[in-house]
Amino acid sequence: MKQHTMTSISKFLLLLLCSYLCLVAHAADHRTHKVLSVGSLKSAATCSEPKATPPSTSGGITVPLHHRHGPCSPVPSNKMPASLEERLQRDQLRAAYIKRKFSGAKGGDVEQSDAATVPTTLGTSLSTLEYVITVGIGSPAVTQTMSMDTGSDVSWVQCKPCSQCHSEVDSLFDPSASSTYSPFSCSSAACVQLSQSQQGNGCSSSQCQYIVSYVDGSSTTGTYSSDTLTLGSNAIKGFQFGCSQSESGGFSDQTDGLMGLGGDAQSLVSQTAGTFGKAFSYCLPPTPGSSGFLTLGAASRSGFVKTPMLRSTQIPTYYGVLLEAIRVGGQQLNIPTSVFSAGSVMDSGTVITRLPPTAYSALSSAFKAGMKKYPPAQPSGILDTCFDFSGQSSVSIPSVALVFSGGAVVNLDFNGIMLELDNWCLAFAANSDDSSLGFIGNVQQRTFEVLYDVGGGAVGFRAGAC
Repeated sequence: MKQHTMTSISKFLLLLLCSYLCLVAHAADHRTHKVLSVGSLKSAATCSEPKATPPSTSGGITVPLHHRHGPCSPVPSNKMPASLEERLQRDQLRAAYIKRKFSGAKGGDVEQSDAATVPTTLGTSLSTLEYVITVGIGSPAVTQTMSMDTGSDVSWVQCKPCSQCHSEVDSLFDPSASSTYSPFSCSSAACVQLSQSQQGNGCSSSQCQYIVSYVDGSSTTGTYSSDTLTLGSNAIKGFQFGCSQSESGGFSDQTDGLMGLGGDAQSLVSQTAGTFGKAFSYCLPPTPGSSGFLTLGAASRSGFVKTPMLRSTQIPTYYGVLLEAIRVGGQQLNIPTSVFSAGSVMDSGTVITRLPPTAYSALSSAFKAGMKKYPPAQPSGILDTCFDFSGQSSVSIPSVALVFSGGAVVNLDFNGIMLELDNWCLAFAANSDDSSLGFIGNVQQRTFEVLYDVGGGAVGFRAGAC
């Protein structure tokens, strides 16, 4: 009887040990590989139930965020959007423009680190902005669907009367119908500040005029104004924005305007700092068929891994970070830290993350080594590490993690590692040289709540937020 009991206990302990080892192996495999069924990789034709899980914020505001070309978007898809190849070509042109601007910039103007330099001029291409939010402007509030951009400061919407405007999903904002609308005078502090930011455009009938020009050749101009901005159930009085009455260039996406989330004085973040603190966060969904969110007032929350935020003293719009290492399949690549010393801009408007060529070459080689069971495929534009998944019911790819200064490790989602074009490709590209400024693009940011704690000088990442 005693021997039988001991045998049973031994079997039980052995079972527990096996279960533990299986769990450990599974956890290790999760760190080193991402496994998904091929069917789950396809974008849904219908909007899925929102999975977004913004934490409760004391005194904050959270609004839904959607991919503008997806089934969740409030912008109708009356015509086919540009293909991913075309969008990546525009993304490349934008990066080339930024690189030209950066080539003439001098180092040493970054407040928190001498190791990274943000260029004096970045510019933005509207054609790469992919995420939209819905707000209300005026009293009574009129619904406006606006592109979100961390690389812009001046927000604007199309207004009546408009001499040259593109078609949009909502009605043009009519200033005369709002009881709280007020144009700024040319002598106002807001107008002087706008001119100092080189976005003033003189006066018209004693009213302050703004102009914003974009890298893709488009521009918008009109009256710089204030009115009530409604985000969810929250009203923000005296919000400063451009009332666009004329535009030129390639506005064709049916959005009503742009919401600037940059770091300069005109941005939504700066304007609401007194109420919500100078911090915001967003979560970009994994696919166009799901939803994310944008939150103002996010600085006091926990659960983020953080890295110091780098800022330019000359151009305060942009938010920089310092990448220090890359891990593939759980193994850190042999890349000298000095390779990343030019720094990177965190940007919601750039699609693809751009790395120093030394770093990209190491990443590509390590990724290919972990993908030997899948046939290689022809490059697609700027993406040159591609694979053929046809005939596969599920795929297993090496994990990729970005390691930032301060030790923040960001283990990317599957949808932040690969993009589907003709085949599936590694969603990174190389800069022309190691001294060029890098970018952390919106593909790599997917599913993370990305925190921009401007007041606290930090960028944070919270995994699995949407």
